[in-house]
Amino acid sequence: MGPLTKNVTDCALMMNVISGHDRRDSTSINREVPDYTQALSEGLAGLTVGIPAEYFGEGLDPEVEAAVRKGIAELEAAGAKTVEVSLPHTRYGVAAYYIIAPAEASSNLARFDGVRYGRRDQEAGTLIEMFRKSRSQGFGPEVKRRIIIGTYALSSGYYDAYYKKASQARTLIVEDYRAAFSQCHVLASPVTPTPAWAMGANADDPLSIYLSDALTIPNNLAGLPGMSVPCGFSSAGLPIGLQLQASHFQEETLLRMAFNLEQRLGLAGRKPDLA
Repeated sequence: MGPLTKNVTDCALMMNVISGHDRRDSTSINREVPDYTQALSEGLAGLTVGIPAEYFGEGLDPEVEAAVRKGIAELEAAGAKTVEVSLPHTRYGVAAYYIIAPAEASSNLARFDGVRYGRRDQEAGTLIEMFRKSRSQGFGPEVKRRIIIGTYALSSGYYDAYYKKASQARTLIVEDYRAAFSQCHVLASPVTPTPAWAMGANADDPLSIYLSDALTIPNNLAGLPGMSVPCGFSSAGLPIGLQLQASHFQEETLLRMAFNLEQRLGLAGRKPDLA
């Protein structure tokens, strides 16, 4: 989870507020939090940007590639160096994620049964009926879809075939990132293979939605920080984003890179120029 803001400065301010250890959250880390706004004043000299070859392959919209390449050129003009890197197991990201994430959803959302947590149906006549109605009414279609997929992947006889294999693929993806960050500080790539969709497009096609995550899922599997920065518009006036990814706890470097890109492109808060 992370902030959604109008510009990089606002993002840094939000990070100052939401970052840090929470004694009531076992997933938070007791680690000193810097003032993220301080990183915005620094240039890009001494930083190296990695360009993942696999993120610029087949299926990438030409307008997206052109906008992202322009953004990378601006980072170079601001003082950063670039180097091509490889993330060879990227192609397994979507398949691995949509086994691991639904499995976690199936496990974690089991508590929302209408008894201990979540919505409770007040008209059910039996306990089983209350479970069924509470979960049916309280979860949306996508949540139900993920619970069903995850329950299947974790079921007896399928765990090794699906969840174990997905976990092994995740390990390979983590190793790819480790090798890449030995050569650079930040990775730059498209956010999605296509420009943003029009509102409501593909709403009834979950597979298309899943596949659009192909370039953002790998760093989620690896537990790395990443952010999207506007870098242009398509000919139809739809926004295009440039994705920045960094190693663990390198949010300052991400914000530093993103702020310099934003300043050079001048797109913060700008709307497309349409005829």
